Amino acid sequence: MTKIVVYLHGFASSSQSEKAQQTQAYFATHYPHIHFTALDVPYEPDAALATIKQHLEQSGITTTGGNGQQLALIGSSLGGFLATCIAEEYGCRACLINPAVAPHTVLSQHLGDYYHPVLEQAYQVTPEHMTSLKQLMPTTLQQPHNYLVLLQTGDEVLDYRLALDYYQGALINVREGGNHSYTDYQQQLSTITEFCQLN
Repeated sequence: MTKIVVYLHGFASSSQSEKAQQTQAYFATHYPHIHFTALDVPYEPDAALATIKQHLEQSGITTTGGNGQQLALIGSSLGGFLATCIAEEYGCRACLINPAVAPHTVLSQHLGDYYHPVLEQAYQVTPEHMTSLKQLMPTTLQQPHNYLVLLQTGDEVLDYRLALDYYQGALINVREGGNHSYTDYQQQLSTITEFCQLN
């Protein structure tokens, strides 16, 4: 069985972000046999989840197929939130980098017009999208052991303590300092791939 790994970027980001490119290069070098994709998703939450599920279906992964062990997710910020939604539904492993918890409380300050540079699509982020995010957030985690959560206390966008509380029972690594982008991310890629059980 070929392992499928999907990287999910954060809000107003893309597959061309530094972390996405670093991850893609790492997999190409160390795990060329793995089906890795840095997926570009819309900035609208429901559309983003639909895009992810469509990609998984095209890759042969379904919620009813019992093949969640073939799938692993890596998500940064809002991508971490989306990865959590998918992991809860598919029962797969997910590695989260400074994940957004209750993202509607943060993104409500960033309503307006955005343009996705890779999809070449314009988006308007609205209060209705904040309602969708609130509804999409899993109330509790069914299998917290499926998560590796990498946090830095210097995250200037998100309060890392929210993730500490929400992801109780997960494997959590907290580093002092840093920032929202997660400094020295490349040094964590071996830990991430080990958690994904790629070997």
